[in-house]
Amino acid sequence: MNAKLLIASTATALSLLFVAGCSSNQAIKTTDGKTIITDGKPQVDDDTGLVSYKDAQTGKTQQINRSQISNMSELDN
Repeated sequence: MNAKLLIASTATALSLLFVAGCSSNQAIKTTDGKTIITDGKPQVDDDTGLVSYKDAQTGKTQQINRSQISNMSELDN
């Protein structure tokens, strides 16, 4: 029983480290010159052309059309 608990705990800890290591803030530069800082990596919907992101300032999930984005880059956290 203890071995199963240890394995489950180790797997959970590794999963959390993997997820935490992969999420990084991004800077989205728009065609009108604005810069949006995201909390985590934005998700691109290829069907609609929309980019969904969580705004780092407000914490709200927003969407922007891909045609309004001039550049997306990862920030050093």
